[in-house]
Amino acid sequence: MFERKLTRQISVGKVKVGGDAPISIQSMTNTKTHDAPATIEQIQRLAAAGCEIARVAVPDMPAAKALGKIISAVDLPVVADIHFDYKLALESIAQGVAALRLNPGNIGYAAHVREVVKAAQAAKIPIRIGVNAGSLGRKILSKYGGATPEALVESALEHVNILEAENFFDIKISLKAHDVPLTLAAYRLMSAKKNYPLHLGITEAGTVNSGVIKSAVGIGALLAEGIGDTIRVSLTGDPVAEVKVAKEILKSLGLRDDGVTLVACPTCGRMKINLPEIAAQVEQKISHIQKNLKVAVMGCAVNGPGEARTADVGIAGADGEGIIFRKGVVVRKVPESELVAELLKEIDEILADEI
Repeated sequence: MFERKLTRQISVGKVKVGGDAPISIQSMTNTKTHDAPATIEQIQRLAAAGCEIARVAVPDMPAAKALGKIISAVDLPVVADIHFDYKLALESIAQGVAALRLNPGNIGYAAHVREVVKAAQAAKIPIRIGVNAGSLGRKILSKYGGATPEALVESALEHVNILEAENFFDIKISLKAHDVPLTLAAYRLMSAKKNYPLHLGITEAGTVNSGVIKSAVGIGALLAEGIGDTIRVSLTGDPVAEVKVAKEILKSLGLRDDGVTLVACPTCGRMKINLPEIAAQVEQKISHIQKNLKVAVMGCAVNGPGEARTADVGIAGADGEGIIFRKGVVVRKVPESELVAELLKEIDEILADEI
C-alpha cells in the first residue's frame, strides 16, 4: 500500500481536507447560480450521489446574493468560484460560503486582495488557489515557452505568496490541465515544494466516454503515489456523473469503501445468459446504495465460484438460468428472467439486517 503525504489540514465547512482526513469528493454545479431553486436541486442530487463539497460559479452580484438561500437549503459546504471582482468574493463570504476558489493575481489591486483575505480570516474559511494551463498569464507563458509543469507551479506559487504575505495559510492548491502527463508532472513538482493540501483534477477532460479515462488515469496515478487530498472529476454534462466516477476511482485504490462495488465478468464464449443486460440492470438498480457492499455478476463457473466466496451477494450464470449466492453460499437457482429480481431481494435483506 502506498504512503500518503500528510499535508496541512484545512476545513471546508464540516469537511476536513488534508492531513489524515479521508480524500473528499467535490463537484461543481452547472446551473445558473442566481437561480437558487435549480442550484439547490442540483446540489441535493450531488449529495445523494456521494458528493461532499459543492462549488458554484459566482460570475456576478445576483449569483453572489443567491448564495445565502442556497447554503441554508443544502447540507454540503458550498465553495464560491470567483474571478476578477473582489466584491463578489466579499459578498460570497458575507453570504456564508465555506471556502473561496480564486487567484489573487486576477483580483487586481493589492488593497483589494488584502480586503478579501481579511474577510476570509475573519470568517475562518480557506482559499483555493486554482491554476489552469489554459489561463496562465502572458509573462509566465513567455518565460517558459508555453504551459509547462514549471509554469503551472510558478503561477500558483505567485498567488500563494500573495496570501502568505498577508499571514494567510489556510490554502489549498490545484494545478489543472487537460493534458494528463502535464498535470501529473505539475502536481508532483508542487507536492515536493509545498505542504498545502492539493485538489486533484484533469480539467476539460471531455465527455463521460473520454473524460472518465483521462480522469481515472491522471487522478488515479497521483493518488497511487500518495499525492492529493480532495478530487473533482471534470466531465461535460450532468455533474452527478462526476461524483460516481470519483467514488469508483477512490474505491479502486482502496481509499474508500463506502457504496456498492460491482464486480462483473467481461463475458466470453462460455456465457449462456445475457450477462451484459443483467449487469446493466443490476448496476442501475443498486447505484443509490451508500453502504459498503460487494455485488458480483458472473457469467459462468470459471471465476464465479471465487467471486462468490468474496462477494456479499451475487449471480453466477448457467444455461438460461443462474444461481443466487450470498456470502459464498448458494441460496437458490432461478430462471434467467428472474435473476435480477431475486438478487435485489437478497440485497434488500442484507441492508435490512444492517439497520
